[in-house]
Parts: sequence; structure tokens; C-alpha cells
Amino acid sequence: MTDAVKVISRNRKAFHEYEISERFEAGLVLMGSEIKSIRGNRVNLGEGFVVERGNELWLMHVHIAPYAFAEAYGHSDPMRPRKLLLHRREISKVRTWIRENTYTAVPISLYLKNGRAKVEIGLARGKKLYDKRNTIAERDSNRQIQRALKENY
Repeated sequence: MTDAVKVISRNRKAFHEYEISERFEAGLVLMGSEIKSIRGNRVNLGEGFVVERGNELWLMHVHIAPYAFAEAYGHSDPMRPRKLLLHRREISKVRTWIRENTYTAVPISLYLKNGRAKVEIGLARGKKLYDKRNTIAERDSNRQIQRALKENY
């Protein structure tokens, strides 16, 4: 049995701003109108981050646009905090990395897996300006190598 995965949104800014160390797959607690908007690709992960409240992890500042046909029963705040669903050991691991190792948890991508919304969160450490320049230079050199190989073959 293969998992049907449909990527809804990627946080490309996270790879530019942070160095991702470890990744986790988490479920989301959503309202009905939010899942409809997600299926309509109306999500922005750009400013999102993960915080801890008690023994839970919450996804903050992720914009899920209001569903147009929900009217009075839809979600009114598109930026509301959403609870993440992880195993207890994963939550404690993320909390430890955030507290002791000065990492930040950021959403990397939002996707549908077998009809359920999942978010991939990554434990990240901020890049310095020279690291960002090195990443861009490596990417450009790899593109040039690929172009040269493609022209020769």
C-alpha cells in the first residue's frame, strides 16, 4: 500500500534562512473550513513557527485563508494557533532541542497524506549572512555543472 501524498505548500524561505537539522511529521487539529481551504491550496507557511505551551506544540502564524462557502460556520481568524499532533517522545525531543540547543522549530511543508493534513516541521538553526552566500554560490555552481553535462551528452 503506497501513501498518496499531495504537497500543498512549501516553505522555501526556511531553507534560505535556516539550516535544517532534523525533521518530524505532525498532524494538525483543524476546523472543517480550514481543511477545505487547504485542499484548495490557500495556505501560506512563510512566517510560521512552532512554540510549546505546556506539554503541547502549537503552529503559529500560518495563514489558512477563510473558505468562501463556509459563511457563518467557517474559521474567522486565518492566523489562529493550531495544535500539532505528535507522539509524546517526539514532543519531548523537540522541546529539548528548542530549550537546550537553541534551535527553532519551523514548518517546512504542508501536504495531504491519505486525505489527512500533515505538516513537516524541522529543527533549524539560523544561518549567518556568509552561510547564505555560500549556499547560493554552491547552488549556482551545481547548476552550471548540470548545464555543462547536459550540453555534452
